[in-house]
Amino acid sequence: MSFGILNNVSALNAEQALNGTQMSLTSVLQQLSTGQRINAGADDPAGLAIANGLSANIAALNQSIANANDGVGNLQVADGALSQVTSLLNTAVSIATEAATGTVSSAQRDSLNAEYTQIMAEIDRIGSTTTYNGTSVFTATTTSIYLTDAVSNSTIGSTVGVLSSTGLALNGTTLAGTDGTGAQAALTKIDAAIQTVANDRGTIGAAVNRLQDAASVMGTQVQNLTAAENNIMAADIPSAISRLSNLSVLSQTGMAALAQANSQQQAILKLLG
Repeated sequence: MSFGILNNVSALNAEQALNGTQMSLTSVLQQLSTGQRINAGADDPAGLAIANGLSANIAALNQSIANANDGVGNLQVADGALSQVTSLLNTAVSIATEAATGTVSSAQRDSLNAEYTQIMAEIDRIGSTTTYNGTSVFTATTTSIYLTDAVSNSTIGSTVGVLSSTGLALNGTTLAGTDGTGAQAALTKIDAAIQTVANDRGTIGAAVNRLQDAASVMGTQVQNLTAAENNIMAADIPSAISRLSNLSVLSQTGMAALAQANSQQQAILKLLG
């Protein structure tokens, strides 16, 4: 092996090894500071691509869960309003039953009919003013809840329907009259209206259950996808700490080796003495 001053090959080798150690040390320190194994595309290009795809799936599913919950909220508002309508109709049953008996005078039936008319007006008011997020709840339009995982998508539709005294076939009914004939006819229609409202609430309840089931399934998907993303992106802290200790030692020994390689050149000066 020649001994010259043109190039210090030993120092170059030591410097290259030290640079590699320092780069690895920087990467490990970044992993420990961020908690992520992948902090740049160069760390794991394929892993980063997969993780980003999973992240998109998770974001879409979380928003779809929110969409489903909004749909549930809309239906629950409708169900709450129909519950109040049922209470009003039950009151109407009592009033009509009283008006139907022969011991009630015409004047009393007129008073009972006035109360009955207010009940019909309240049902119409509930149907026209009940809203969710600024949109009318009781419409004939189907509400479509959009669900997706950023790959495939679907919709769940629900139709609440229009709510009004006319829609419940109560228009034209009256409790007034000289006898209870009108009240008896009204009572039959009120009973039918109560059944209609009960059927509507059952349909709404089934739609609520479906949306809640869909949200539950998507919640499980989010958990599984988050776990998969974490397996790809998360740093293995014990392993990183072990590497940090190893690289710290290598860095120190590398610096010592570089210093030793540089000092060898000084030995040539002794030959000139």
